[in-house]
Amino acid sequence: MALIKNKSLFAFLMILVVLFGAAVGGTVHKVGDSKGWTMMGVDYEAWASSRTFQVGDSLVFEYNKDYHNVNEVTPNNFELCVQSNPLEKYETGSDTVTLTKAGVHNFICGVPDHCSIGQKLQIVVLPASLGPVAAPVPRPVRSPNSSLSPSPSPLANSPVNNDPRYLMGPAPAPHSAASNASSWIGSYFLISLLPFFILF
Repeated sequence: MALIKNKSLFAFLMILVVLFGAAVGGTVHKVGDSKGWTMMGVDYEAWASSRTFQVGDSLVFEYNKDYHNVNEVTPNNFELCVQSNPLEKYETGSDTVTLTKAGVHNFICGVPDHCSIGQKLQIVVLPASLGPVAAPVPRPVRSPNSSLSPSPSPLANSPVNNDPRYLMGPAPAPHSAASNASSWIGSYFLISLLPFFILF
């Protein structure tokens, strides 16, 4: 009996791990790909333009910490390559920056002259995906014989007038792509584990 409970608990925990992993994860972007964060040989503007960044994604900056660092700066300091007063400063040589806000994010190397040579990155972060867009709710249909300013019908608010074309309801709540994915994955794992639960 204890073995059955342990197997059931293990299966339940595995399902939770899969569901939460699918809902939380975002795309990880290694800045500069194989060349990393460097002042030579990478066009960071071209690199950023080939990708889409969303809230929940991460940037990974890999570099030699003896020669470089990463400063998140204001748009003005980005344009002027001003490294003083950064919003955030990273210096480990392998920094992960999670994108938590939509909008423009600006990164430069704070070592003098590196930014002006091209070690700077500007990205536009989009809000997290809202998934499928809800269909609009249809408006009431007027008959062709109605006048331009019809008088209200005494039956308009009557429970007898339940014609579907007049029924209005709220639009369905939007679902995130992550929740859609986690629902699909969760359903898949529940169905695949169903024989396991039936046996016990």
